[in-house]
Amino acid sequence: MNCQTVEDVFQVVKDKQISFIQIWFTDILGMLKSFAIRPSELEEAMTEGMGFDGSSIEGFSRIEESDMIAKPDPTTFQILPWRPDEQPVARMFCDILQPDGSPYPGDPRYILKRTLAKAAEKGYIYYTGPELEYFYFANNEDTCIIDKAGYFDTTPLDRGADLRRETIFALEKMGVRVEYSHHEVADSQHEIDLRYDEGLKMADKTMTYRVAVKEIARQHGLYATFMPKPIFGINGSGMHTHQSLFQGNKNAFYDPKDIYNLSATAKSYIAGILTHAREITGICNQWVNSYKRLVPGYEAPVYIAWARRNRSALVRVPMYKPGKEAATRIEYRAPDPSCNPYLAFAVMLAAGLKGIEAKYAMPEPVESDIYHMTEAERQKLGIKSLPGSLHEAIEEVEKSELIRETLGEHIYSKFLENKKIEWDAYRMHVSAFEIERYLPIL
Repeated sequence: MNCQTVEDVFQVVKDKQISFIQIWFTDILGMLKSFAIRPSELEEAMTEGMGFDGSSIEGFSRIEESDMIAKPDPTTFQILPWRPDEQPVARMFCDILQPDGSPYPGDPRYILKRTLAKAAEKGYIYYTGPELEYFYFANNEDTCIIDKAGYFDTTPLDRGADLRRETIFALEKMGVRVEYSHHEVADSQHEIDLRYDEGLKMADKTMTYRVAVKEIARQHGLYATFMPKPIFGINGSGMHTHQSLFQGNKNAFYDPKDIYNLSATAKSYIAGILTHAREITGICNQWVNSYKRLVPGYEAPVYIAWARRNRSALVRVPMYKPGKEAATRIEYRAPDPSCNPYLAFAVMLAAGLKGIEAKYAMPEPVESDIYHMTEAERQKLGIKSLPGSLHEAIEEVEKSELIRETLGEHIYSKFLENKKIEWDAYRMHVSAFEIERYLPIL
């Protein structure tokens, strides 16, 4: 399905006898929101947008400023393959507007579009390819795994192969190109990798991916979760994010004369990511649970450094393959799959662009295993760590002019407000760990 115009949408709805069209958008935390319209309301939706009350959407508006308009993007029209064929249901992502038709500053999709526009002003097109890991559990009430397979294991150990295959078929029907899939390192952990695409399209595809994974699991009586660290003692789930900038058809990150095959643009972009890594962590890793994953020893990157082969570094530059100039990219390994992709892509891009604009100098790579270095060795090399908790990450966001400028005052303040409430609830909670550890001795 490849609709480009409003007329294309009208034609498909008529030809396929679409019964409902779901209108999709996210709140500031990346939670998918949706309402459905009948085809009879489609013309109004596409021309004027659909009004709704935004006062109950997290991070949107106060009750006295609650009128919002959802304006569907016709290029995102797709039929949902997990809904019945006899009464097909479609979806479109939308932009959230104010009553006067101007973009709503609390819309995460608008924030990414605005950041992409800044890149375009400098002549760049932002491409990204996230690798989202997730777990299959028997239900959503406990962490009952469905297999004890490991990295790249296959059947009979890998019990999720059929689920992944069915999910891939669903994604491809929706225009989402998949490169490959496999069982991940941890028990019951899986990964489906998407073909890279332009930033806004990939953020929409990331949201679609998460819904598809969950829907296919639900149809099989299982539960899929993108929670970063659901099980203690094994690897958590990450969202390693590959990124590159293009100028037309030319990869702006590639330089055949450089020892690393990296252009000055790429080096400054990497330096921007590293320089602002602590600031953007609170957006790319936004939950209390995110920091149970960001600990040494479980393949999650916590040390601010870059490398080519070393996967303990925060940024990795995959080795150049002759004839594959377009594939030159960086891989930022900190984000987790429960982030808001619109905001996460926006702050990563903003950090990289800041590095280019200010001509940040890229440090030397660190190819030795940082996990096994002593604290003194890391200090000698100038290697800092990411925030160790949501509270520490919030403090970095509060100090960051880059984040404030990228998100805009509305989302910036609403996001901080939400995260402070979450941290307070967490720090006041008495956990099973405390009862088991302290009650018998205190």
